[in-house]
Amino acid sequence: MHELNLRMPAEWEKQAAIWLAFPHSSNDFYAKIESVKWAYAEIIRSIAGSARVRLLIRDKKERETASKFLQKADTDLKQVDFIIAPTNRGWLRDSGGIFVHNGKEKVLLDWHFNAWAKYKNWQKDDQVPTEMANYLKLLKIQPTHNGKRITLEGGSIDVNGKGDLLTTEECLMSQAVQCRNPNFSKADYEQIFAKYLGASNVIWLGNGIVGDDTHGHVDDITRFVNADTIVTAIETNKNDENYAPLKENLKRLQKVTLANEKSPNIIELPMPKPVIFDGNRLPASYANFLIVNDVVLVPVFNDANDHIALNILAEAFKGKRVIGIYCRDFVIGQGTIHCASQQECL
Repeated sequence: MHELNLRMPAEWEKQAAIWLAFPHSSNDFYAKIESVKWAYAEIIRSIAGSARVRLLIRDKKERETASKFLQKADTDLKQVDFIIAPTNRGWLRDSGGIFVHNGKEKVLLDWHFNAWAKYKNWQKDDQVPTEMANYLKLLKIQPTHNGKRITLEGGSIDVNGKGDLLTTEECLMSQAVQCRNPNFSKADYEQIFAKYLGASNVIWLGNGIVGDDTHGHVDDITRFVNADTIVTAIETNKNDENYAPLKENLKRLQKVTLANEKSPNIIELPMPKPVIFDGNRLPASYANFLIVNDVVLVPVFNDANDHIALNILAEAFKGKRVIGIYCRDFVIGQGTIHCASQQECL
């Protein structure tokens, strides 16, 4: 079953680049779209000092717009590759291909993307992995299981590169709400993760956070920070809707055994106070950070817990610069830094 010999590197392993798509969907960001473009400029500027940025733009006109934002933010444009590729939304963690290694070279996995089994306009986003593979001239593999192409988003998983993978039952096992792969069992997913990602030990958490448009992505709640350490979001307010599900996830993690037969170190990460827009709670979380070679970009929300979360992550990522990026407007689009990005391994 493992003849492909594929392994998904951990996010902290050496990266060649970070992929992003310049934001354009006012349906996602409403009147805040201009503010979000500035947030992207700050993210790209911060990444460009640590890795190349491969930025998808829809056409030459959008390249001019993106370049103006980046120049004003003092971004090193020599570190940015502009790649014309149409997108519906551009959340590349989910629509972009996932880079893996076969022991000799990197390969791109082209999972099917259907807009989280929720929206009808996903066809352009589903072609993004093809554009990525063509640009890099990489071998592209479309993962299948029992003769069917697999639907999977990068935000639904997190790996340590040593055989362990985090995911949630809410996202992958739901049959009634936003079902990605009808009738897939846990055993099916475990076979898939072993075969295509080199992850033989799957850690199943319960639910994600309230307001998550993806129905339970793990990158909003629980992440590996090194091979043996997991950071997980907790809510201390017992009256908050996130209190019970996050407490349950913590209990599950405390019983986990890793592939190396050790128990993980667990670091608790606070949640910001609820971020509300137009009467709806948004999936604001410090766990949606992005690791880029020698920096870690963390979403912050003008919240009292911002500095606490940054200090916790700075301690977890000793030797890396931990940078807070203002994301209170960004999260109106139902995601932040990790959701928007996809790392490319060497």
